Amino acid sequence: MQSRLKVLRAERSWSQQDLADRLEVSRQSVNAIETGKYDPSLPLAFRIAELFDLAIEEVFTSPSRRSSKAI
Repeated sequence: MQSRLKVLRAERSWSQQDLADRLEVSRQSVNAIETGKYDPSLPLAFRIAELFDLAIEEVFTSPSRRSSKAI
């Protein structure tokens, strides 16, 4: 899963710790989400989107899928 979390956080001049405090998670969790090493739970993804006043789809996107042909 890809996210715009780092960009959204930077636009507000928040550190990872600032964001972590607002979300009530660890700074390491924020870092792992930003670097793509961890996909947030659905409740956390909703909290993130709500914090930035965006739809989840505006924060998180799935990686591009290759198109498959029907046989």
